Amino acid sequence: MNRVMSQWMAGPWRQIVRQVCGCALLAAVAAGLTSTVARADLQVLITKGVTDPIPIAIVPFGRAVPADGAFDVAAVVQHDLESSGRFRAMQRRDMLTTPTSVNDVQAADWKAAGNDYVVVGRVTSASASELDVECDLINTQTGTRVASQKFIANSASLRNAAHLVSDFIYGKILGVRGAFATRIAYVAVQGQPPSQHFQLIVADADGENPKVILESAQPLMSPSWSPDEQWLAYVSFENRLSSVYVQRVHTGERQLVSARVGVNGAPAYSPDGTHLALTLSGAGGNLDIWLLDLSTQGLTRLTDDPAVDTEPAWSPDGKSVYFTSDRAGGPQIYKLDIAQPKRVERITFGSAYNARPRVSPDGKKIAFVTREGGNYRIAVQDLASGTVSVLSHGSLDESPSFAPNGAVIIYAGREGQIGTLQTVSVDGLVTQRLRSDQGEVREPVWGPFPR
Repeated sequence: MNRVMSQWMAGPWRQIVRQVCGCALLAAVAAGLTSTVARADLQVLITKGVTDPIPIAIVPFGRAVPADGAFDVAAVVQHDLESSGRFRAMQRRDMLTTPTSVNDVQAADWKAAGNDYVVVGRVTSASASELDVECDLINTQTGTRVASQKFIANSASLRNAAHLVSDFIYGKILGVRGAFATRIAYVAVQGQPPSQHFQLIVADADGENPKVILESAQPLMSPSWSPDEQWLAYVSFENRLSSVYVQRVHTGERQLVSARVGVNGAPAYSPDGTHLALTLSGAGGNLDIWLLDLSTQGLTRLTDDPAVDTEPAWSPDGKSVYFTSDRAGGPQIYKLDIAQPKRVERITFGSAYNARPRVSPDGKKIAFVTREGGNYRIAVQDLASGTVSVLSHGSLDESPSFAPNGAVIIYAGREGQIGTLQTVSVDGLVTQRLRSDQGEVREPVWGPFPR
């Protein structure tokens, strides 16, 4: 392992590799399930947007008093659209009228105020336990209603309904499905070694509504969503060993699925949710990619090479796995056919360091960590052409994960000495930082669209 360790320690995964390979295992974990709100909220800051954002007015929605609990749906929609970096919202103080129905909208007036679109809506109480959230999108240039939509919610799910309104508007105007109503998972770390505290957290895509899924005195790593958004797989260092667990997000039900001799790491759910691709070393200590059948615990070996093979990522059709290997002398990304695993194709070239692949939802791109000069940054490669675009600009960026619409990548970066979550659009035009007010955050993974 000495040859491998010297190469991998130079990259952004040096700390994780050191821990996974058993060189810095700490004491036993004090893990406990809790559904309390995370103490460290994420603060969103747009660091770069498009040069000509679409002007839009999000008029305050009509209220269902008191059933709506005074929740401001339009404020969430405005925040979502503005945070995408592709819209510029009219300020409420500049609105001369606040219509809630399309019939009350004077499109010419809103156009004269500089808006291309107007969104109006209302929340009505359909029953004692049900709320209807309705919205209309009007094009001020033509004066016509582009589309209308209704979402059903209750007082506890109004925020999610607001995100669905944002998704609806984003999709109708830009032609790309919005991902505001999805969730992210990440690891938060507080304190300094040897007294660190780790939390696995699930939050809305905008960083709001964070919930602690697991707490530990030892490292938590490599969260991976199931395709139905109901489970998270992750690595935990309980009993002085790296072990892979799966946990139902809503209930906290938790299952140990791999605690084999040696390394158990880097789990990745298959697109059908029946298998995990993961990294195992066995007693021999060499890291290879395996498939774990979650129903039978049966294992299938995919790689058998003296090099380090790790960080598996599935193709959307479930037929291939991308992974990182140093079999060519340094970390590069490879692809294998599950039906014929000995058929391995090298995917990345150019940089001497390319690692941690993640595949876009349409299977046409991969995101990964690349070394550019002395910096580690997030890059995207078009798989058909091989064209690589470096999207981030930090010195130690890692853990890329595509949004389920493929339009944005979330990753872990640094702000000074603090770990932050950051996003970048795949065209590189929009960047955003989600900074924790306490501790640092790392290893983000974007969840799928709800089913």
